Amino acid sequence: MSANRQQTAQIHTENVHFSHIFTPLDLGFTTLKNRMVMGSMHTGLEDRFFNYGKLAHYFAERAKGGVAMIITGGIAPNKQGWLTPLGGTLNQLTDVINHKRLTKAVHKHDCKLVLQILHSGRYGYHPFVVSSSAIKSPISLFKPRKMSHKNILATVQDFAHTAKLAKLAGYDGVEIMGSEGYLLNQFLSQHTNKRTDQWGGSLENRMRFPLAVVNAVREAVGKNFIITFRLSLMDLVPNGNTFDEIVCIAKALEKAGVNIINTGIGWHEARVPTIVTSVPRAGFAHLTGEIKKHVNIPVMAANRINMPDTAEQLLVNNTADLVQMARPFLADPNWVNKAKSGQTHLINTCIACNQACLDHIFVNKRASCLVNPQACYETELVYKPVKKAKNIAVIGAGMAGLSASSVLAKRGHQVTIFEAQDKIGGQFNYAKVIHGKEEFFETIRYFDNLLQTLNVTVKLNHKVTKEFLQNEKFDDVIIATGVIPRSLKIQGADLPNVISYAELLSGEKTAGQTVAVIGAGGIGFDVSEFLTATDDRTFIIQNLQQNQIPTPQPLDEWQAQWGVDNRSNYDSFGGLTTAKKITPARKVYLMQRKKDRLGTGLNKTSGWVHRTALKQHGVIEMSDVQYEKITSEGIWLRTNNGQSQLLRVDTVVVCAGQESVNDLMPKLTDNLDQLTAQYHVIGGAKFAGELDAKRAIREGAELGAQL
Repeated sequence: MSANRQQTAQIHTENVHFSHIFTPLDLGFTTLKNRMVMGSMHTGLEDRFFNYGKLAHYFAERAKGGVAMIITGGIAPNKQGWLTPLGGTLNQLTDVINHKRLTKAVHKHDCKLVLQILHSGRYGYHPFVVSSSAIKSPISLFKPRKMSHKNILATVQDFAHTAKLAKLAGYDGVEIMGSEGYLLNQFLSQHTNKRTDQWGGSLENRMRFPLAVVNAVREAVGKNFIITFRLSLMDLVPNGNTFDEIVCIAKALEKAGVNIINTGIGWHEARVPTIVTSVPRAGFAHLTGEIKKHVNIPVMAANRINMPDTAEQLLVNNTADLVQMARPFLADPNWVNKAKSGQTHLINTCIACNQACLDHIFVNKRASCLVNPQACYETELVYKPVKKAKNIAVIGAGMAGLSASSVLAKRGHQVTIFEAQDKIGGQFNYAKVIHGKEEFFETIRYFDNLLQTLNVTVKLNHKVTKEFLQNEKFDDVIIATGVIPRSLKIQGADLPNVISYAELLSGEKTAGQTVAVIGAGGIGFDVSEFLTATDDRTFIIQNLQQNQIPTPQPLDEWQAQWGVDNRSNYDSFGGLTTAKKITPARKVYLMQRKKDRLGTGLNKTSGWVHRTALKQHGVIEMSDVQYEKITSEGIWLRTNNGQSQLLRVDTVVVCAGQESVNDLMPKLTDNLDQLTAQYHVIGGAKFAGELDAKRAIREGAELGAQL
């Protein structure tokens, strides 16, 4: 048997789990040990040299977790390309010292590290922004200056200079960012490129600048250096490229010396969601498969891929040669090793909520992860083994309690978690039945399996009393009992046609065909989506078996809803088509007392998606209303003109906030001197503002790390 055949046989023998994922990829001059790539994601640590030690630990954890290649967050080739003022750089020799900390940390674990070179163009948040044309971006305050011929040539050399320094710093390659609406994408697309000179007009002219960058970079780094190009396979903006134009660009990139084409989807200003949790898994991978037919270099799939079975299937079907994920490696740095060892049930799955990653970045905060607060805090939130194990009780198996329990058990404490309901998960059990939030079930599944692995004692249907806690003699008691919905304090609030969001989403009660939703925070929006979903969600959840979730929206329905061309070889500009009109399941009124526009407090990167979805489903929004009373006919309101009116509805669903459940916490009136345990309170039991799983999980982890 030849050496190559022996190696192939060994690979498939050792990797019985997801054999295609764990097949190496030979690039000729170097080999990737498997097909999983951690994609570029800005963390905020890149922008300050004094954070590179933390950044090195962050990358090292993912490299140690088994990924074959990591692509850094975007580094600007010059000042004009900054995302924010004084953004991350690799422009001079002194920068090389800091970047070597990253490459050395990653290379210890047999992992490649690739530097993404990103010029923000008109997406920069600073006054030096430039672009193909002087057209202001809707997501930046600054109008860009049209780049001159001289400026373009200088920028080409800046890309090459950064790439040369990257090689000197020990990087294995660079990724040239030509997607998501950044500078090179701004030149490639007629959406922003209105030039009439040699850099605009025809496709040949529009791709002249990106190709010049690739050629200059290749000349600067030589042959044996990885160059990936992130190419927008669907712009999702008006006057965006057609797929035939994308194919022409891809072929030209291959000819110019690119080793790998990476998938980019949509511009940041696009009004079609591309990565939020409601986007079907691998919803754009068919485009990767189509571009793969036209080039002879490896192509990488991306966007909403979060579990090994999805990644494996893309490789099995020859849809992609590599699979890129970014946020899933925030959620679980050991994703690859768990897949390799057949422990997918212990993968802490990315739920694509964006609440601690992208939402942080877009307000200039350090990124982290809702389900993994250690992400980007590896040197600060440390789970050290305990010297002496304690007997600890955790009351409540919502997100705060689950987080605290798992960290405490990892460190070596003996943990018992008590839950009054018949299942763990708390408020996530409501979230997982919302249309487009089915991924939230994965977090419950993860904690359920993790607690078993850590030998945490879980007692369901167990309502705890103060007397019980005192008699059991625990060393520490953690109150994580969460919240209950706040009830209305108006006449008729106790009528049978008034229900809480918890009663609705648990399937305990049902709503009629015309519904008033009181409270337009995140829960009010979720409930409105639940009520108007075209499938009957109430019937579905009432018939779910234990640990089941509703079936996510099929890809073709999602494409029709958002006006996305479903053809792999689309000829519509930017891949946009006319959205299909939706017939909602119910007529819903969403109302609030505040005068503001509804949804102003929703998350930055996903809030617009929820607002748009409600408009698509015909939800009637009402602000600046006062609730007077509820009768069997509906709800009496006083509008901003001072007049009272009856809104005839079958059901009123109350989403007017929550109240903390913390009656187990000792009070001054208790016999405090008889208490033997230290008491702690976390999550909703501590503060009952708008439901905040991010805060609950972090508080649980931080307390778990301290005790």
